[in-house]
Amino acid sequence: MAQKVKASHILVKTEKEAKEILEKINSGGNFEDLAKKHSTCPSGKKGGDLGWFGKGMMVKEFEDASFKAKDGDVVGPVKTQFGYHIIKVTGTK
Repeated sequence: MAQKVKASHILVKTEKEAKEILEKINSGGNFEDLAKKHSTCPSGKKGGDLGWFGKGMMVKEFEDASFKAKDGDVVGPVKTQFGYHIIKVTGTK
């Protein structure tokens, strides 16, 4: 089980918007470009990169989805109190 995960995310207000973005990614869209264009999180400017984090550093729903995913997976929409996330796991250790 991964002790730390490196992930990027795209945060949006609605599930509909999250699903539309996920569809674009699954059709070959660039995650980082879509994060810069759509994410309401300040990390969007960096293509959604959140860097490395361990257990207990993120809200539970986000953490659970991130730690269940494998390196390279894109998962979502994941609902938290902040909105809807599309999460891309870019590393595990």
